[in-house]
Amino acid sequence: MRFSQPTPGARHAFTGLLACASLVLAGCVDRADQPGLELVWGRAGTSNGRFEKPRAIAIEPVDGPYKDRLYIVDVTARIQVFDMDGNYLMHWQTPAHANGRPTGMNFDRAGNLLVADTHYYRLLIYSPEGTLLQTIGGVSGHGPGEFGFVTSAVQDSAGNYYIAEYGEYDRIQKFTQSGKFITQWGSHGPELGQFARPQSLDIDADDRIWVADAANHRVQVFDAGGKLQSHWGHEGTAPGALSYPYSIKLDRQGGVYLCEYGNSRIQKFTLDGHSLGCWGESGRDPGQLFNPWGIARDSQGRIHVVDSNNHRVERFRL
Repeated sequence: MRFSQPTPGARHAFTGLLACASLVLAGCVDRADQPGLELVWGRAGTSNGRFEKPRAIAIEPVDGPYKDRLYIVDVTARIQVFDMDGNYLMHWQTPAHANGRPTGMNFDRAGNLLVADTHYYRLLIYSPEGTLLQTIGGVSGHGPGEFGFVTSAVQDSAGNYYIAEYGEYDRIQKFTQSGKFITQWGSHGPELGQFARPQSLDIDADDRIWVADAANHRVQVFDAGGKLQSHWGHEGTAPGALSYPYSIKLDRQGGVYLCEYGNSRIQKFTLDGHSLGCWGESGRDPGQLFNPWGIARDSQGRIHVVDSNNHRVERFRL
């Protein structure tokens, strides 16, 4: 069954039976607890509430002033803000975008939005209302504090920032809260401790840095000083395998979610890399995905997926 694209601002909610349709990828385990599709919203366009290939999503933390607001950036370099049901609230534009657009977003511990301004070699830090508070970087290069293409950033419990980049360098740099360089690790390559497009970061309660090492089709985990703690993943389509994981999200309950650009699916793992199931398949119908770029998890545990080439967002209840 195919649903027509919604008009601006319209959204589709689905019954439990329909929510279970089209969610199990061939080869994945058919589980009773497969996620249910709750909502599909968005369509192609450049007006408010529409998207042109959305590339990243972040959800404001529960202790922020606007709990569970969604922040989404697309290739127009607009950061649009929505409520959790996809109602448009506001937007702002990054300072420049002729060279390319941001591809990663997270919130720091103060509730500020970290925007990986990819093709301008910098991290932009915004208030939830869109005020630019701080910039780290801005110079292309391989020296300390210089960057290649910035992809993602997280903040640890001491206030330090970790910023990932790809290109010639493929590394992670660590900075103080004020933006002073501390250390770096990684290089381009397939060996452990190396990266091939580290596209997304998350951080756990022990300040371990989780890296979606996209073009190496794996996850690598490091301590706050850059020492490798664990790793898992390999290329493929079967459950447990990965194809270009572009986004990683920890659920703080022992689960790891990966958004696979190459397999057009979402997969859940244990912390040590055991697959707990996957859902999604390539296509345009509700519940299907077309090269998704990002995922975020709200306070109710629901997964929001940036379905990039379908110019929309899908929400799943686990």
